[in-house]
Amino acid sequence: MKELVRCRPCGFVIEADKLGDVCPACGMPRKVFEPYRERVSRNRLMLLNFDLHPIAIHLSQALVMAIPVLAIITTAFKQFQPEIVKDVLRFSVFIFPLTLVLAIITGIIDGLTRFKTLATPILRVKIIFSLIILTLSVALFFTTLCGNLYVLTIILSILSLGAGFQLGLWGKKLINVILPGSYPQKKGTKALTPETEKKPE
Repeated sequence: MKELVRCRPCGFVIEADKLGDVCPACGMPRKVFEPYRERVSRNRLMLLNFDLHPIAIHLSQALVMAIPVLAIITTAFKQFQPEIVKDVLRFSVFIFPLTLVLAIITGIIDGLTRFKTLATPILRVKIIFSLIILTLSVALFFTTLCGNLYVLTIILSILSLGAGFQLGLWGKKLINVILPGSYPQKKGTKALTPETEKKPE
């Protein structure tokens, strides 16, 4: 297993042989680093390192910010490339719920992998806000199907943006938090942890 070190001031963890003269995160000198032992099993780290939830979240975040802007342009600047802007707005509204479903599914996977439960107070709040945004996105979808209701589209998209902003604030608190130990295994299987991992001879 590769030797890990951690920056004492900021908590950044890196493989010792990849560390340069300063911390890549905060810029403090190399001497502030200390040895670090990962407390999370390799199979859980491997799943978390795919970054499925952050990637899915960025898709929905791009749309939750673009939709109100496009709706405002369509309403306030009607002569500015109307067909192009309307088509992009419709496309964004149509795929928005799909990106949210993807974000929720990957969020459930991330939560269960990171915390082994979805019942913590912050995760409950995140689930509630996720369902609020999903409901608003479905309302946006049907509003757009009805035609030229761009004022309602603006209102719904701004509400979605507000809920997304609050969701991001809650999510920020959990970025580097991982419950130690190994992922729950079926009976009869042995989890691979740093303690049980066989050291090279």
